[in-house]
Amino acid sequence: MLKPEYQYVNLEDLSLRDFAKTDPKGFIENYKGGVIIDEVQYVPQLLSYLQVYTDTRQLNGEYIITGSQNFLLSEQIAQSLAGRIAIFNLLPFSVAELESGGFSWEAWETLALGGFYPRKWMNEINPTVYYENYVRTYIERDVRFIRNIGNLDQFQKFIQLLAGRTGQLLNQSNLGNELGLDNKTIDAWISLLEVSFVAFRLQPYFKNFNKRIVKTPKVYFYDTGLLAYLFGIRSEQDLDLHYAKGQIFENLILADLVKQNWNHQLHNKHYFWRDSAGHEVDILVEQGMHLKAIEVKSSKTFHVDFMDNLKRFRTQRPETESYVVFGGTGFQTRGEVSVLGLDNLKRITQ
Repeated sequence: MLKPEYQYVNLEDLSLRDFAKTDPKGFIENYKGGVIIDEVQYVPQLLSYLQVYTDTRQLNGEYIITGSQNFLLSEQIAQSLAGRIAIFNLLPFSVAELESGGFSWEAWETLALGGFYPRKWMNEINPTVYYENYVRTYIERDVRFIRNIGNLDQFQKFIQLLAGRTGQLLNQSNLGNELGLDNKTIDAWISLLEVSFVAFRLQPYFKNFNKRIVKTPKVYFYDTGLLAYLFGIRSEQDLDLHYAKGQIFENLILADLVKQNWNHQLHNKHYFWRDSAGHEVDILVEQGMHLKAIEVKSSKTFHVDFMDNLKRFRTQRPETESYVVFGGTGFQTRGEVSVLGLDNLKRITQ
């Protein structure tokens, strides 16, 4: 849609893939002057040839290379195309993108359960069916393609156990003990989820604070539909009664802020804050020298005690801009705190 005049080449096509592998120079000569090469990770040697052609031809934007397996591209790009490219990471849809696409929902539970992958929304696929196939494809194809994991069932159990720890302090040793794996393996598997944009670690914020601040990260998933599936949630009724309802809503809000950050190239940094007494602020957004603190509550009704930890944090950082995001709708101001529903989430990054 962005470049309708460009030729489109998909290396999932085995004949085209064979052409690119056996005669990369001829392949590039055949496709030039504006071309999109999709799933380029299948023929990484093409990147070295692209370096030569881009240096020689000096036509910015002549090649758009895309791939669904970021972890296979990163090292090759760093070696071959450093300084010659602009990189765009496309996460699952954000709330704003779904809204601009004409999609709607009555409650946040519908959105969280449905997830944010384009094909699921475009084709109205049942979430359970979609994510069952997603997990199978990810584990059986993508994971096996890049890392020699002998026991794929154990890896799937690892993802499910990690999902259960969403929004909690991540104890890798404890997770390893449950699976019979060492800490090095657990760290490598989490890193695998990170580079494939399945999950990410949220680091604690402890700048200018004393040693009583917790310094252990948390883990979240980029897509709440996948997270709900891993929890075994199959309906909105299940979600409404589930013990992890608050965790999933918190994940929804944080993931959307991360998506907005990337989509608009805001260069914000995201953290959480927790002291040794257990007082916690769910999300901190650092914009240069400016700091925003966000408390997330899944309740559809606002309660004044939602602001308690924000007030506690502001005693140490009084200049902090403060928000409560809750499961209802609308926008209001309560003293120094802005209270908003999911429908007003973009106010935080405006």
